[in-house]
Amino acid sequence: MTLNEFLAHVEARRPLGDPETQTFMNEMSDEARRITCEINGTYHSQDELRELFSRLFGKPVEPTFRVFPPFYTDFGKNITTGKNVFINAGCQFQDHGGVTIGDGTLVGHNVVFATLNHDFNPQKRSWMTPAPIVVGKNVWIGSHATILQGVTIGDGAIVAAGAVVTKDVPANTIVGGVPAKFIRKIEINEE
Repeated sequence: MTLNEFLAHVEARRPLGDPETQTFMNEMSDEARRITCEINGTYHSQDELRELFSRLFGKPVEPTFRVFPPFYTDFGKNITTGKNVFINAGCQFQDHGGVTIGDGTLVGHNVVFATLNHDFNPQKRSWMTPAPIVVGKNVWIGSHATILQGVTIGDGAIVAAGAVVTKDVPANTIVGGVPAKFIRKIEINEE
């Protein structure tokens, strides 16, 4: 299986669990862990980190991308970040299903992005279903939040610290809690 074949497979939201897919996922996990060990094992300047993240993501990151390690991922090749994105320390990206982070987004400490869900049938529990997470522009995700598969977070939204986001978040709203619920609309002053 090639990377492009795998990405097409998960984009179609087809289950993951057959031997060919599992072998590919294991190989990619090994590569991601090698690169994240390099990222997390010693000090790097932001320029050096951008080079390492470009390798990890398999494509260039923006020159305005910033991250404070440690950073963890078990795949890496299905993460896309926009301009002026900041990811704080301890974040975990399970990105097989795809994680897209829009321009100007701030990701707090220890945020988890989980794009896979296991089959409900105990006989097929090891099979997983992928679904992407899409984060809009200028979003603020508070520390220790968890974003689950298939969720879209609209532009300008805020996810409160510790929230578990199981459903889409409309633009310019604040959500919080477990599971995350609407708290209030954000008033935008155009001055």
